[in-house]
Amino acid sequence: MLVIVSHTRRVQSLYKRALRNIQACFNGRCLYRYNAVLMRKRFDDNKGIKDMTIANDLIEKGENELFKGMHDAPLKFINSPGGVAYQRVVETPDWVLDYWHPLEKAQYPKYFARREKRKKEYIKMWLNEYGNDSSFEPPK
Repeated sequence: MLVIVSHTRRVQSLYKRALRNIQACFNGRCLYRYNAVLMRKRFDDNKGIKDMTIANDLIEKGENELFKGMHDAPLKFINSPGGVAYQRVVETPDWVLDYWHPLEKAQYPKYFARREKRKKEYIKMWLNEYGNDSSFEPPK
């Protein structure tokens, strides 16, 4: 799928990636802020360029510079894609509730009554849509 990204979004993305790279490269808040201010000045110096060919050329050069100067271990948020805890919390499947003990189910009578009703509705909908073909044999 072709996605057209505006010039503004490309600049914003480049700036944010540059700051994240600076954050990965420099320990300590003071060093990070100093280099972040220098990076901001570089972007602000080219803010007024109206010629899109020059602006696109600057973005290309900036992305190449970022790629060449990328930190060996870039910072990743732990729950973001590429982070160490990405998709670690597994959603419990619905069928687990079928194996609850009746005493556990008795603690939530309204919920389980509604759940049983919806399960029967789902089975009925399935049979109406796909039928009850008993000649079907699963592959071996």
